[in-house]
Amino acid sequence: MNHEVLVDIRDLTVDYVWGGGFFGRSRRRVRVLDRLNLQVFRGETLGIVGESGCGKSTLASSLLRFVRPTGGQVLFEGQDILTMDRVRLRQQRRQMQIVFQNPFSSLNPRMTILDIVGEPLVTHTGLRRQALRERVTALLEEVGLGAHLLDRHPHELSGGQAQRVALARALALNPKLLVLDEPTSALDVSVQAQIVNLLAELQKRHGLTYLFISHSLGVVQHISTRIAVLYMGEIVELGSREGISTVPKHPYTLALFSSTPTVDPDRRRQRVILEGQVPSLANPPPGCRFHTRCPYVMDRCRSEKPTVHWIENGHWVMCHLLDSDEREGGVPMTTG
Repeated sequence: MNHEVLVDIRDLTVDYVWGGGFFGRSRRRVRVLDRLNLQVFRGETLGIVGESGCGKSTLASSLLRFVRPTGGQVLFEGQDILTMDRVRLRQQRRQMQIVFQNPFSSLNPRMTILDIVGEPLVTHTGLRRQALRERVTALLEEVGLGAHLLDRHPHELSGGQAQRVALARALALNPKLLVLDEPTSALDVSVQAQIVNLLAELQKRHGLTYLFISHSLGVVQHISTRIAVLYMGEIVELGSREGISTVPKHPYTLALFSSTPTVDPDRRRQRVILEGQVPSLANPPPGCRFHTRCPYVMDRCRSEKPTVHWIENGHWVMCHLLDSDEREGGVPMTTG
């Protein structure tokens, strides 16, 4: 795998302020991402998984500065996106595009497909008339669609067609990074497979880098090079697809992947059911944030924040179970 860093996220912190009241006295600050560190390598697909509300979509929005982080850095090819002025940021976004979960909510219903896909080309390259039509046609063909759709509107498309149009628009300016925020979850299973296969083809053809955010673990396992596990705004484990899905070291990762099927009869998985709800980000637990739901909780977990433990080949985990004086090797994944 290519280990050239394309995106370097350092201590990324995002706070949301909510509430009101007289003189704003009842306003509260909620930390959605807490000093998150992550590197995205050029040409890879980095999967981000976790339950709803853990900060996945906030991470996606922060990378393109749709959400303004409270602190930290997002370095794209060494340049900090968070300190760029509006003009520089507009230029930078040509290299970074995002595809959202619901294509119908991200495509303007009043515009034709020609106008939707062609908009970034008109804005950034000045293409017009026949040249624009030819370029948009080529982009549609690249995602498996045809020129007969150019003058249609989004409501005339199927879900799979609409998501392909969103991909064509994202590819219009030849970006280096695509942030894919739940790009298949609104689609039927058969259409999901088509979109995932298309993404793999496009990545190979253009040398794209993907940050793939999803709660669909099967899709993430299929498409990702590495997987990062997010819980309450913190990455608790990161490693290769094989390492994360087959030999996880964090109890939360174990619980997430214990329900996914395996084709290896020698690695029958213990089903782990997490009890309780995800705590409120407005009042996170002290120590390890997962300790309120962890089946392996120890006294120190309730007060002491775990540190990073490196396993091998870039696989790391934040869990007290990996300390030498505690249970060796993390959590069991298989029986039999």
